[in-house]
Amino acid sequence: MARYTKAEARDWARQNMVGVANVTIPTMTADCTRLNEKAIRHDVELSIEHGFVGSLACSEVAITLEEYAQFCAIMADQAKDRMMVVHHAVFNTLEDNIKAVQMAEAGGAELVLLGYPPTFYPKDYQQVIDYTRAFCEATNLGVMLFPIPTWGFQRLHPADLPVPVLREMVDTMPNVVAIKCEGGMPQIMAGIEVHREFHKDVVMSFPLENEMIPLAQLMDIPFCGTNYSAYYGPLLPRIHKMLRAGDFAGATEAFYKMDPARKAFNNVPQAGGGLINRMLWKYESWLQGYNGGPLRHPTGRVHAPMMSALRRGQELAGLNPTQDSDELFFIGRNPE
Repeated sequence: MARYTKAEARDWARQNMVGVANVTIPTMTADCTRLNEKAIRHDVELSIEHGFVGSLACSEVAITLEEYAQFCAIMADQAKDRMMVVHHAVFNTLEDNIKAVQMAEAGGAELVLLGYPPTFYPKDYQQVIDYTRAFCEATNLGVMLFPIPTWGFQRLHPADLPVPVLREMVDTMPNVVAIKCEGGMPQIMAGIEVHREFHKDVVMSFPLENEMIPLAQLMDIPFCGTNYSAYYGPLLPRIHKMLRAGDFAGATEAFYKMDPARKAFNNVPQAGGGLINRMLWKYESWLQGYNGGPLRHPTGRVHAPMMSALRRGQELAGLNPTQDSDELFFIGRNPE
């Protein structure tokens, strides 16, 4: 259950949403029949060791509602108040998403990243508001709104979720506690506008490190996540701490040093048709000591040229990727 009431949710967020949150992708057993608990616990523990304050329990994989609830509970149990578990609300229907968030809340999740189903095709923003309100009313957890082109809302407005829509949500839904600023990508105008309009009301998250590191030297950005930052090992949490301490020169130096890894990441296709290749994200984190290992089909695939480019990028950035053979990624560090 949530550690706070809806009336307390924004105060909780201000206190706890300071730092970087990565993504934990559930690992399956070798026969893909059940969750690999040892692997999940390994990834949570390493995330804590690397300095992440939260991790998204990724649901955008082939997993049942019941397995997902178990996944969240395992993560929360391993974290033991050392890192928040973020529920990933992108199941098939509103009804499924309400059931999932209630199960995740009971299992120990503390925050929600709100998405919208693939078949959700609103005729106007009132339908988006109605969906969001119904979801928020069904949980006591704080909810992070997520403007991004993935939902297909740019046909209604270039910012995906424009300021008047976000204002309605923030002003009338008390457990809306944060906004993840990826609206209007690849432009940053929508993110800047959202920060200007809402930074006094809710927590601002700029999850893209190439935007967050420079922008945090000009404006207050307490939270960076949820994102692919496990690819950089412990580096991004360290940079975020530099930024919060006002060490802008140190953060800038680190920004440039990590550039070969950034370029490698950007040159390997990460997504298509609005769906991220989560197997690729698992490989990227495996290079930094995370578990790797099986996902159920259907899933994106990882091929040798991708692996070679990503590994080389980390090497050039001084991130010391694992020396383990790539074939071991598909087995994982804690096989069952």
